[in-house]
Amino acid sequence: MKKKIIILGGGESGVGTAILAKQKGYEVFVSDFGGIKGNYKDVLINFEIEWEEGGHTFERMLNATVVMKSPGIPDAAPIVKQLIVQEIPVVSEIEFASKYADAKIVAITGSNGKTTTTMLTGFILEQAGLDAGIAGNIGDSFAKMVALDPKELYTLEISSFQLDGVIDFAPHIAVLTNITPDHLDRYDYDFDKYIASKFRIAMNQTADDYLIYDADDPVITAWLEEHPVQSRLLPFSLSKKLPQGAYIEDNTINLTIDNKQFTMKTQQLALKGQHNTKNAMAAATVSNLLNIRKATIRESLEGFQGVEHRLEQVLKIGNVQYINDSKATNVNATFYALDSMSAPTVWIVGGVDKGNDYRDLYPLINEKVKAIICLGVDNKKLLEHFGNMVEIIVETPAMTEAVKVAYKIAEKGDNVLLSPACASFDLFDNYEDRGRQFKNAVRNL
Repeated sequence: MKKKIIILGGGESGVGTAILAKQKGYEVFVSDFGGIKGNYKDVLINFEIEWEEGGHTFERMLNATVVMKSPGIPDAAPIVKQLIVQEIPVVSEIEFASKYADAKIVAITGSNGKTTTTMLTGFILEQAGLDAGIAGNIGDSFAKMVALDPKELYTLEISSFQLDGVIDFAPHIAVLTNITPDHLDRYDYDFDKYIASKFRIAMNQTADDYLIYDADDPVITAWLEEHPVQSRLLPFSLSKKLPQGAYIEDNTINLTIDNKQFTMKTQQLALKGQHNTKNAMAAATVSNLLNIRKATIRESLEGFQGVEHRLEQVLKIGNVQYINDSKATNVNATFYALDSMSAPTVWIVGGVDKGNDYRDLYPLINEKVKAIICLGVDNKKLLEHFGNMVEIIVETPAMTEAVKVAYKIAEKGDNVLLSPACASFDLFDNYEDRGRQFKNAVRNL
């Protein structure tokens, strides 16, 4: 009997899974509660895949072998609850695609730093000439790449939502950059549930696999003490000297794996800031495990240009630097951004609050921020937290206005920083849309 897959969500991961499932002989049906974008509809039509939008036909799902749920759909969605009651397995795209990927997998997760670490690792592997691809939470979906452009090695950025739907997924190398409160609205405002979700990246690993993690992160180290994993641990740290893994001493990265060693001066790194030093240590550890030449690793870390929407220097106008950090969708990411500011800063913040605790930012705001521009539909929480901390705090309803106000406030030598600490969905399609609108508004000043 032909296997049948139902795919919930007609976006990147849904359509990628549909292509792979069709290729593997499944009967495929894509169902989207909202609308499917025209470019994705074209792909579904081209591959002769059935789809519906504007609601789910539950009867069509009852005889499914498996259901793939797109990461944007919460487990609390009525359709998902109904499927679980019917005991129909609900998995993520990562889980489904990994069954058909005859390849070595490097999987990277974390509250912050995962995109930079993924792109940096992928860049090193590309420079080394390996048959490697980058997929997952960035770029093409993993499933689409497995179907249409298979590789011997994948570097995957994986979100907690994607990890929630894994059952057997077991990467050879897993990286956990850090864990700070994020997406708590999806985890019943229970931080432990979110931590457990992140650690699913290592749950199926064996003693032949590796977990690379931040040994300075108290959340990660405490969880590992209580919940040991099977894989071999390779920590990295800015403050502790480690016998195995990577640490900093005399402004030098020191990496030891068994009897192999790698060193590099931190000032040679293209990406600046302590958080980027950690990202570099994680990427270098992965690269050493994959036996890439030391010279290639060094040259790649010296030449990598960074990720769009992450502390991206846009333009300098009237000696004021405009910086796009739209990818900072949580407090911890914004903490790193403000911490890296070396000039008085006009800070643009706001969006959909995900249960944020802004108190960690207080010392940095007192030290670095001269004015705050709130850019969200509901700015009440921001005004309550920061209203008394700066002389100027303004609300604006649109990006163009926020940038114009920043232009008026900023003086020679200042920074204007978009680092929202929030999700973007109240005013924008996503953080990329928000970042591009910021850049366009700056260019139009």
